[in-house]
Amino acid sequence: MVMSKGSRVMAAIAGAIVLLVVLAAIGLYFVQREVKARVVDALAPVGTADRIDVGISAITLHRVRLTAPQDWPTPDALTADEITMTPDVRDYLFAHRMHLRSVVVRGFNLALVRTSSGRLEILPKLRQSMSKPAQPSSGASGAATNKPPLPAEKLIDHIAFADGRFVFYDETISKPPYKVVVSDASASVDHIHLPDLSEPTGISMKGAIKGPSHTGRVTFDGWMTIASKDSKTTTTLKGVDVVTLDPYLLKKAGAKAQVTGGTLDLNLQAAVTSYHIHAPGTVMLHHLQLAGTDDPLDTFMQIPTRAAVAALKKHGDDITLHFTIDGNLRDPKFKLNESVMTELRANFAKALGVSAEGVAKGTEETVKGLGNALKNLLGQ
Repeated sequence: MVMSKGSRVMAAIAGAIVLLVVLAAIGLYFVQREVKARVVDALAPVGTADRIDVGISAITLHRVRLTAPQDWPTPDALTADEITMTPDVRDYLFAHRMHLRSVVVRGFNLALVRTSSGRLEILPKLRQSMSKPAQPSSGASGAATNKPPLPAEKLIDHIAFADGRFVFYDETISKPPYKVVVSDASASVDHIHLPDLSEPTGISMKGAIKGPSHTGRVTFDGWMTIASKDSKTTTTLKGVDVVTLDPYLLKKAGAKAQVTGGTLDLNLQAAVTSYHIHAPGTVMLHHLQLAGTDDPLDTFMQIPTRAAVAALKKHGDDITLHFTIDGNLRDPKFKLNESVMTELRANFAKALGVSAEGVAKGTEETVKGLGNALKNLLGQ
């Protein structure tokens, strides 16, 4: 059968389309293999993966482990059942930058360490590895292993954490560090642009804090410009056992009394601009219970425990404290200003219905301690 001219043209167009699809598939395959090689190179100095699968549009790492520095309280900074990365092939080919459209981390256990100096550390080995410019192999290693360095520009559109837990180790509280576990956790991080990190990055996290009597909820939302430290965030706690946060809200304030029950709610809205922080917040204590004592020197937040126990019986179920953190983060002497100290002191005494004489001794130390505790909760 003789094909008409129109049919031959259509067949030629169809053939060209098929050829382009095949070439695109081959190109995609080789780019994906190249990205996989880059992933293996990046992973080698900081951790391991049991298996790496390359798909048509994504790369999946199975049973991932990223090791921690030797001085960390845990051997691993991150473990995950699965990490799936979706690269932007066009950017890699034409813009010569590493662009990941999404990274999804499932079944994770992520450690976060607040050092004794107050610095919050997350995946320090990976961060250092990503920050270093890659050096191509040379000389003796041979041309076969000589790869061009990883592109300096790296962009990640979206990172999602699902079905895992965050474990906070706080060296500012105690040695060994005090541990708080956020389980049933999920989180997202949007827009990370290396190396400058000068653009806002969105952050969102939620999870559960399981105490001896209650399971509370925690949420954290907002944005941060990592290079400048500017940020605007909201932190909430709901129904968290007071005992779980005892080192932050009680012992830091000089408490000696034994807490036997109660839950805590927190709402904190923090804004940081040019290293100046302004963060108003509210703490609510529900059904707070203290063990009785015969020691007249025993105190709860610098109030004699016997007076506090009696006041709690008369007061009822809820105690509300308002506070404001305001100061320069670069000032090593940063603390609550005098007016906020006076406000906290008056509000706490008023809330319990305790006379000024009952809180006179050690009041200044109490408020300073509470201020430090709130700064710790904020992560300063």
